[in-house]
Amino acid sequence: MTLIELIHYFRTNGNQDEFFKNNSLDTESEVVEIYMQKPFSLENEIKFFEIEKSRGKVEYEIDNVKYFNLIDFYYFIDFIEDSKKKKNENMTDIKLAEILLNYCINDA
Repeated sequence: MTLIELIHYFRTNGNQDEFFKNNSLDTESEVVEIYMQKPFSLENEIKFFEIEKSRGKVEYEIDNVKYFNLIDFYYFIDFIEDSKKKKNENMTDIKLAEILLNYCINDA
């Protein structure tokens, strides 16, 4: 799944509990974090790790692949809720993904 696909899923009434269940994520986790391989790109696949596994590390390696923390799921959900506001309703999933990725790289 890419960041664009994740945004599309949640903008079209995706459910967090269902998403966690379908992606074998612990719904009781304190935080689920979104990771991506470098170099960061909208085409890159994203991965989800519970903070209890990743321990909040910026760089997390699993199966000899290094992933880098982009953002936590709570912030992502806030971003999605903001994207549903009237002023943002005409923004495409791609544009929103560009904004979010830029924020993750430069400001987070």
